[in-house]
Parts: sequence; C-alpha cells; structure tokens
Amino acid sequence: MNHALGLAIESLVAVLLVLTIGYCMLLNARLKRLKADEHSLKAVIAELITATEIAERAIGGLKHTVRDVNENLGAQLAAATHMSEHLRKQLAEGDHVVRRLSKIAIAARPQASAEEEASEFAHGAAATKGQAAGSATRSSAATSGLSTAKAVAAAAQAFSDRRRSGGLAA
Repeated sequence: MNHALGLAIESLVAVLLVLTIGYCMLLNARLKRLKADEHSLKAVIAELITATEIAERAIGGLKHTVRDVNENLGAQLAAATHMSEHLRKQLAEGDHVVRRLSKIAIAARPQASAEEEASEFAHGAAATKGQAAGSATRSSAATSGLSTAKAVAAAAQAFSDRRRSGGLAA
C-alpha cells in the first residue's frame, strides 16, 4: 500500500506538472501577444503625442488670431459707434433744416398769392391785347414759382414725416 500510495502521489505530481507546463505555454503565448501589442501601443502613443503637440501649436495660433481679431473688432466697433453718433447728429441737423425750409415755404406762400392778386388786378383793369399777354406771362411765371415752392415744401414735409416715423428718407 505504501507503494501504491507513493505511485498515486507521484502520478498526481506528474499530472500537475503536465498541467503546469501547458499553462506556462499558454501564458507564454499570451505574453508574446502582449509584447506585440505593446509595440503597437508605443507607436500609437508616439502618434498621439505628435498630434497633441500639433494641436497645442494650432491652439496657440488660434489664441493669437482671436486676440488680433478682438483688437480689430473693438477698434471697428468704436469707429462704428462714433460714425453712428455723427450720422445721428447730421440727421437731426437735416431734420432741423427741412423744418426751417418748410416754415420758409409756408411763410412765402401767402405773400406770393397776395402779389399775384395785386398784379392781376393792376394789369387786368386797363389791359390791352399786348398788355394782357405780358400779364399772362408774369402770372404764369409767378404760378410756376409758386408751384415749385409748393413742390419743395411737399417734398420736405414728406421727407420729415418719413424721418419721424423711423423710415428711410431717400
């Protein structure tokens, strides 16, 4: 029995050694694959480092560009604000001039009518054929001057109305 027990133990050790050798071969194959993967992983890491450096340089360039654009945009915004204020003042002044022109045209309208009536009365009472033609010429000139003044006044009023309502005047 002693012999049988020793043989059983030796057989068990032999089987375990065979299993250990098989497992070592399996581990060796896995280690070889791991080494191969390590080389490819090192290549990927090197590419990643290169890409990171390129990205860092690009980000630096973008920061510089953003800084330049920000400075230029700030200057352009300041100039645009100044120009807007200047245009606002000019529009206000133009509106003021149009109002003055309207007042002048309105004030000139009654005088032209009174002068026209006086002219027609003086020339109409004792007019001959030649005098009537001269009177008609003067009367049509006064009327055309009056209609021009009316047209200017109407255009100025329309311009002023469009300006006040927030529309474009031109």
